[in-house]
Amino acid sequence: MERKNPARAIVPTAGDNCAVAVADLAPGDPVLTGDVTVTAAGHVFEGHRLAIVPVRKGAALTSWGLPFGIALRDIAPGEPLANANVLEELRRHHPAGHVPAGPNFEDRIKPFRFDRTGFRPAPPLPPVEDPPVFMGYPRAGGRGTGTRNHVVLLGVSSLAASFAREAAARLGPLAAGFANVDGVVAVAHTEGAGNPAPHNREILLRCLARFMVHPNVGAVIAVDHGDEAVNNDSLRAHAAEAGLPLEAIPHAFLSLRDGWDAAAARAETLLRGLLPQADAHARATRPFAELRIALQCGGSDAFSGLSGNPVAARAAAYTVRCGGAANLAETDELIGAEPYILQTVRDPAAAAAFLDCIARYKAFAGRHGHTAEGNPSGGNRLRGLANIVLKSIGAAAKKHPDCRLEGVIPYGAALPAPGLFFMDSPGNDLESIAGQVASGCNLVLFVTGSGSITNFPFVPTLKIVTTTGRYRLLEHEMDFNAGALLDGTSMDVLEAALVDHIRRTASGERTKGEHAGHHQTQIWRDWPRGETEDEGRRTEVGDQPSVIPPPPSVIRHSPFTIRLPAFTALDFGGGRAAAGDAVGLIIPTSLCAGQVARIVAERLNREAASFGGAYTRFAALPHTEGCGFAGDELLRLLMRAYAGYATHPNARAALLLEHGCEKTHNAFVREAFTALGIDPARFGWAGIQRDGGMEACAEKVHQWFAARADTAPAPRPAGWNRLTLGLLADPAADTAALDLLACLAGEVLAHHGTVLLAEHCHALIQSVSKQAHRLESRPATEVARAAKAVPAVPAASDDGRKVEGEEEVEGEVIAYAEKPSNAGLHIMQTHSAHWVEALAGLGASGAHLIVGATGGHLRQGHPMVPVLLLGNTGPDPAAHADLTPAADPAEALARLAGLVNRTLSREYTPRTQKTGNTDFQLTRGPDGISM
Repeated sequence: MERKNPARAIVPTAGDNCAVAVADLAPGDPVLTGDVTVTAAGHVFEGHRLAIVPVRKGAALTSWGLPFGIALRDIAPGEPLANANVLEELRRHHPAGHVPAGPNFEDRIKPFRFDRTGFRPAPPLPPVEDPPVFMGYPRAGGRGTGTRNHVVLLGVSSLAASFAREAAARLGPLAAGFANVDGVVAVAHTEGAGNPAPHNREILLRCLARFMVHPNVGAVIAVDHGDEAVNNDSLRAHAAEAGLPLEAIPHAFLSLRDGWDAAAARAETLLRGLLPQADAHARATRPFAELRIALQCGGSDAFSGLSGNPVAARAAAYTVRCGGAANLAETDELIGAEPYILQTVRDPAAAAAFLDCIARYKAFAGRHGHTAEGNPSGGNRLRGLANIVLKSIGAAAKKHPDCRLEGVIPYGAALPAPGLFFMDSPGNDLESIAGQVASGCNLVLFVTGSGSITNFPFVPTLKIVTTTGRYRLLEHEMDFNAGALLDGTSMDVLEAALVDHIRRTASGERTKGEHAGHHQTQIWRDWPRGETEDEGRRTEVGDQPSVIPPPPSVIRHSPFTIRLPAFTALDFGGGRAAAGDAVGLIIPTSLCAGQVARIVAERLNREAASFGGAYTRFAALPHTEGCGFAGDELLRLLMRAYAGYATHPNARAALLLEHGCEKTHNAFVREAFTALGIDPARFGWAGIQRDGGMEACAEKVHQWFAARADTAPAPRPAGWNRLTLGLLADPAADTAALDLLACLAGEVLAHHGTVLLAEHCHALIQSVSKQAHRLESRPATEVARAAKAVPAVPAASDDGRKVEGEEEVEGEVIAYAEKPSNAGLHIMQTHSAHWVEALAGLGASGAHLIVGATGGHLRQGHPMVPVLLLGNTGPDPAAHADLTPAADPAEALARLAGLVNRTLSREYTPRTQKTGNTDFQLTRGPDGISM
């Protein structure tokens, strides 16, 4: 029998007792590790480690010369290494016979102790004798040099996010005639609303203000809602207090107070005036010293520390040698790598500041009941990063070993140049990048093992992939193949190639992400607990600081004689519930899949004619969770939400879209659905990385929906007993609007339907409670007009249940995104007063339609669930609302009932849906944090 050529495994540092498999190994395969050949003693998957020498029980396993685990038993050479977390992930993806039966090592992080007595300051790197130049945009006011010249629509808070996105998309073509303008982009995020005193207020203001004066911004329009915790007034004040040169950049402030249409017209006027000013700036020859490089990694694998990160480190060190600056971040992803980071540091103060960041993050996580050991995602573990130590040691390789750490800056603070600096931030890629951009970075080097497709709106992102196989799979998304290092290309050659790629990109050559038009922004999300252990979750989340009144345990109503209008539901067959819509729904399983899901849904809507009327429209639910977070309750919440939307009555067909390296990837979600008693085979499943990138994935999604577009759904009448109605109210909503919502709730309950109320809407809950108890004395003629000239169904419900006689309807409190088990009144926990988060929870709980009372301000709708807005306050309520309640309560209820009927029958499209003023965001629950 012919002997197999030895496979290769990489020993990161001489003296390590384990190696990294370059390819999948079968039992008995010979493996060459340096000069030594061992025999694989089991299945070893690509990127996973195997022992290369005997390891005794209790001994440390080492990589890069640092310990990452302790042997639970004696380990023989060639034996695959796995802890409990790796085994859990491998079992989701591989046959049982290929996965070890049990773990052979456990995680133990030995606390790092900094030896001040033995400290020796590291010297700076020698300068480059003839540094290169690039073509950049020199800026006045000390703003630095831009690598791009964008006009930015900056959503100051989450309440302005959808406006910023829609305005940028609609007005973007105006930039076509301006040769020096790289485009009009939106910065839309989830923060600054929903709580009067968010913990992240200062870092949010810091980031937003520094976005405005960023050198890649040629002009900016800051858009607020007007009544948020973070708005234009506070942004102006912060910029002035920080001494930022707002006067050096063409800018304007815009509010949505006067309604969507007025704001849209004003935005166009402002943009037409700002574009020529931005176009007046032209590229000029600039030294490499004016580059500010953000060093990032995401979707990391075992090769990140062996190829991608070291190559990026060489290019960053070269930039530092040219007089430029580089920025390392992601605090929790350097825990365990402290010895490497601090082996070359400027002075003890810099070392102490770095260790303080680590200690603060550990305390921050601890306050919320977490540890940093929970950082590695399922994708990380699947591709060989067994724990936070291995992930951190590999991530630290973005710092060249000879490039000293100059100092530490807070999240979003200005980079003092030149040199390499560390910025305190969470490990969540997009949140960390936002801080680096705020610090002044004008180009991002993003290293990825799995193939993360992250991009920032106005700063170019060069994506560096760690293996040639992944590069070939995702060549339309990846910019640079560092896997060539593993294939034999020298580090010097790759460094020169990457430096030249940086030069070309900084000079205007577009990245793969810029060609695709894919970008996202996420600023470090607010967190539930403050600096002290006993502060706990804030209670001031609603319109009153009082205790939430419980729902009536039993709501009694009188014999019912009024017939309210039927709505024209859609019948999908198969015994499914009545539907008010036939949506083709794309559910991204994580933050990094969100923008792609949105792009694909928009494309499908443009191709709607090809589906033969099977779908009324397509929708996506982009959100910020599933990747860099911690929180067991948040994980359960996400699975409830995904399941709630996948089985939503209005979803004709639902597909789950993974990025591929997140915690909540498709295999995890399938497992969760099965545990919930939901058959995963009912849904579509696609993966951006697994399916070969955005275009290939989009085609797969199209084909899946097309395969289910056999017939158009049949219309049929449905009574209000089939309706699940969500209700929501602004803190400033007036009593008349609250009472009208309460009357509507009473009618739904009287018809044996279901009403969902958001927990934080105390005044609304009280109005509904009072109205429910008034039902038995209310004249039956009060809402007679609601049925006039509208087809109605008999008093008997369409499932055969009688609604005559006195009945009892149970009320209960349900969790966020939980579907109630019975009809009646339910209060859904919300954990915040964030309007969009409440909409998202009500939708996941099964609401066919949501009605909200505004307080005279523009409010957002939902991408999938229709949202009707009532407006009765403010200078022009009609500019914000679908309905302005009539003075006569009976007439107001009749009009509202009729509008609900028309909306459920798809005869009326809510204003938010027509204008594109929709958004989606899931709450983080009581303990969720960024990680």
